[in-house]
Amino acid sequence: MTVPRIGVTPGDPGGIGPEIVVKTLSRPCVLPPAAYVLFADSRIVAAEEKRLGLRLAAREWRPEGPREAGVFLAHIPGRAAAPDRPGTRSGAVAPSRVSAENGESSFRFFEAAVAEARGGRLEAVVTAPISKAAWGMAGFPWRGHTDYLAQFYPGAIMSFWSERLKVALFSHHQPLREAVAAVRKDALVDFLKSLHRALGKLPGGPYELLVAGLNPHAGEEGCLGLEEEDEIRPAVDAARAEGVPASGPFPPDTVFLRALGKKEAVVVALYHDQGLIAFKLDAFATGVNATLGLPFVRTSPDHGTAFDIAGKGVADSRSMEEAIRLAAVFSANGS
Repeated sequence: MTVPRIGVTPGDPGGIGPEIVVKTLSRPCVLPPAAYVLFADSRIVAAEEKRLGLRLAAREWRPEGPREAGVFLAHIPGRAAAPDRPGTRSGAVAPSRVSAENGESSFRFFEAAVAEARGGRLEAVVTAPISKAAWGMAGFPWRGHTDYLAQFYPGAIMSFWSERLKVALFSHHQPLREAVAAVRKDALVDFLKSLHRALGKLPGGPYELLVAGLNPHAGEEGCLGLEEEDEIRPAVDAARAEGVPASGPFPPDTVFLRALGKKEAVVVALYHDQGLIAFKLDAFATGVNATLGLPFVRTSPDHGTAFDIAGKGVADSRSMEEAIRLAAVFSANGS
């Protein structure tokens, strides 16, 4: 049986990423059969294994080797914290805080995995949480994984998947003022068409797109805002005329109830928090972030670095496990 090759990155070394990755990959028997390739500094992995009392039994990854199920390690040297800093793990990590060292390391891990995926040597990449502030401190301009991927694939779409709810974001890591200004007919038509194409490559469809309004009550026919009548409704109508199964705009406070529990429904949220507040309320521990519109699969947990509990061994790894399962399903579908 040919198994997919799934790259895994541990995210920010000072957060809970290394913990949830080691917890998840230490039990490959409960995951779909795949070659799981961990792109990380081997010192960080060894320290986390020792701290948790777990063992990955990872083999060295050789891209040219045969496809085999199991856990593999691609050693990517991270940027070491000052060796005399109290509490550092093997001199490689500034724990439980935002730092340039951790930001650079997490970026290097991700960059290496993406390079392998872009080269056709991985079918999927699963990323543990990074700190956007740490990336900024390290001098990187991107506002997270999706922004980095968008430089290669401008149509990259941030979406979120759970058992009961699916959400796609028209805009994501933008200040609210910029996100509202971006709600324009032509841009929204292009987005709906791109989303429809991307969803068409995934299992479980065909999917229906439920477009949220921007204003309370979806503008109340212009009484509470004009964006719905001037931009959003014309965009939905134009997309439908081109074969996109979109409807709306629906009031933002009820559109998620309309989609909840319907496997074929995807809510199109117009900005980050409009979509994520509802999604995380329903599926914080098990939800998955999936980037659509790429030639390979990319997923991640739907939560952040959780610096406040890093190193305590109490992090919940279920979202990471679900991210890996979804990556395997999407990979098997040839997306």
